[in-house]
Amino acid sequence: MQEGTVDVGDAEESLGDRAARALLEYRDGRSGALTSLVREATPLLWHTVRAQGVDRDAADDVVQSTWAALVRHVDTIAEPKAVLKWLLVTAKRAAWEAVRKTRDDARRRTELPDDVLESGAALPDLGPGPEATVLDDERDQILWSALREVPERCQQLLKLISLADRPDYKAISAALGMPVGSIGATRGRCLAKLRAVLTDQGKVSWT
Repeated sequence: MQEGTVDVGDAEESLGDRAARALLEYRDGRSGALTSLVREATPLLWHTVRAQGVDRDAADDVVQSTWAALVRHVDTIAEPKAVLKWLLVTAKRAAWEAVRKTRDDARRRTELPDDVLESGAALPDLGPGPEATVLDDERDQILWSALREVPERCQQLLKLISLADRPDYKAISAALGMPVGSIGATRGRCLAKLRAVLTDQGKVSWT
């Protein structure tokens, strides 16, 4: 068995495998190749977007924009087997932006005096300051660097789990071809490996 694969006997190929095949077929000029993938993967993308706090109407728009982004970047995705993860990450980032915009708009309307709103004066930037942004970026760089040191299977699982506040194990199972019942235990082992990497790097102290 090759590294990074799971022996699932006669089980059907994973959604990730089907997404990779659809991408390759689309690149070969079979324009209908993405139709089945869109139908099959849209519920997973929609769940991911909704889990970030996006309302139903906006979630539909975010998912549609994610598929449009795939078409625009179809020739730039170096690893076809990563296309499902690319879709999930793109959808999540778009969801974050939609939530941020909604919250910023709401906060500005509730925090600013009526005379300021009516005057059309420039609105202040109520987002996080540069110090917070730098700290978040540094934390993310440390985490992603450590994640690259754990086995590929753990990388895939932890990335998918991190995509939603309440992960859908059935969706993750479909994406990775991993039995639902094994996801929790595997997640625990992968987190332990990630913690060990961070500890060895001196980035985190566990007491």
